[in-house]
Formats: sequence, C-alpha cells, structure tokens
Amino acid sequence: MTAEIMPQRRAMMILSMKIASMLIIDVRRTDYEGGAIRGSLNIPAQGFYWNRGMLYELCYKADIEWVVFTCGSSAGRGPRCAGWFLDHVRNTAQDNDMQIMVLESGVKGWVKAGPQYTQFMDGFRPEYWEQLFAEEEKTKQTKANTDASGTGGDLSAGAAAETKAT
Repeated sequence: MTAEIMPQRRAMMILSMKIASMLIIDVRRTDYEGGAIRGSLNIPAQGFYWNRGMLYELCYKADIEWVVFTCGSSAGRGPRCAGWFLDHVRNTAQDNDMQIMVLESGVKGWVKAGPQYTQFMDGFRPEYWEQLFAEEEKTKQTKANTDASGTGGDLSAGAAAETKAT
C-alpha cells in the first residue's frame, strides 16, 4: 500500500498549534544525526516491519489521529515503512480512521525549509546540515561533470581519446 504525502506546512501547523494528535516516526538509523523533529519517535527502518503491530497498539491507545513517517528525504525508507504500517492498520487491525502519511521531502526538506521549521527540532545542529548539504552538492556536481564528459567517470579515457584524435 502507498501512503499519501503530508505537506510540510500542514505538519508544521499541527505541531505548532497542537490542533490534532500527530506522531512522527523517523525511520533513519545510521544517518540519525543533526537533530530530529520535535516529539518524533525513532524506529529504524531495518527493524520496523516487526514492530508495526506494537506501534499500532500504542497509537490506538493514545488516540493518535495522524502517523507521519519520515527519513532523510522521504523517498525510500519512510514511504516503505508507511506502506507496511498502512497495510497493517487497514488490513490487520481493520482501522479506517487512523491517517498514515509520509512527510513531504523528509527531514532534509524540513531543515531546508528554514528557521521556522528547524525551531521545531530537538538537538538541531546547523553545522551538521551545512556539511551534509555541501557534500551532497559536491557529489551532484561531480556526477553532472561526469555525465557531461561522456566518459562515464573515466576522465583519463576521454583525455586519451582526445590526444589520439589530434
């Protein structure tokens, strides 16, 4: 099953105004650094499948209306765990009321959204995120340069072909 996307603005509104009961499940493990969204619960994706029933029981007993999953970018682990949980909630527990969603753009997107979002993070370390984003940009730039060179990453092959052609 596929969970819907929870827009960052809506999650922020629910957190800041406390207008509904929302639990954020952060499924990062080795990259669980630099801070976490306030009140989120860290259950690494690697062990999540086996704990989904217990999480449901806790959420049900606490009258949680929204369970929102996130990871670094909400592109892999977060949606996968949300799908497992949604399947459990709808098909095993037969609960059609609890809302299961995936946080738009993940924790990275939350940080990139600015100070109005990072103020709702516990343990926020700006230097961690600055370094992470700089490394990601460098990797993206290296890949773009490699793709543009047409060598598949072997710059020496391109240089050798150019020398041979002249």
